[in-house]
Amino acid sequence: MNKVILADSQAIFRAGTAKVLAMDEDLRIIAQCTDLDRMFHAVTTFPGSIVVFASSMRPDMVRLRSVLETAGSRGIVIAENNEAASSYLGQGFRGVVFRNVTGTALVECVRQVAAGNTWQPPQLMQVDSPEEDMVGMRVRDRLTPKEMRIVALIVQGCKNREIASRLKTTEQVIKNYLRSIYDKTGVSDRLELALFTIHHRVLAQAAAEVGSKLEAEEQATPTAVA
Repeated sequence: MNKVILADSQAIFRAGTAKVLAMDEDLRIIAQCTDLDRMFHAVTTFPGSIVVFASSMRPDMVRLRSVLETAGSRGIVIAENNEAASSYLGQGFRGVVFRNVTGTALVECVRQVAAGNTWQPPQLMQVDSPEEDMVGMRVRDRLTPKEMRIVALIVQGCKNREIASRLKTTEQVIKNYLRSIYDKTGVSDRLELALFTIHHRVLAQAAAEVGSKLEAEEQATPTAVA
């Protein structure tokens, strides 16, 4: 049984990764970390583990590699789609996957690293093909501005109640919108929606831009005084 530590601040992606890896009988997820402090604590607490962590958490790579070596553990980087896998492999990490990794490839990567091998993702996994871009563009263009805001908040891990509060509407309205979004994207739940969005570069970029605008609007709105 191979022990796996997951570290990613993106709740939905972390949950999706855990769901995929948990289906493999030889892999056991022993910790899920939302920040760097928890990740470093888990690495020292559970030596001999496979540590799957997001580059977006921006750890001190030299320190992390040293801690991993001391604990007899191996690191796998979840890189953003526009990053180069070679830069992380050159720093001594044993595997790299992109945000758009398929479930099958993710499991194979963890298996290979656990066996002492190095995993480098195929270039085709970087979602640069016109076909993938067309899927993202088609869905992006079909979503209304309100639906795109909901998608952006779903990717951030927000629940319906929080989304309703931030968009100043009701949970029932959000549920109605989600049914429309599921129909347009061909998914069946919020986890699949988040992973679908992350896996399509054009759609992911659009959601990120909308999310940033929404945060800017909220920060610019003065808090009401009772």
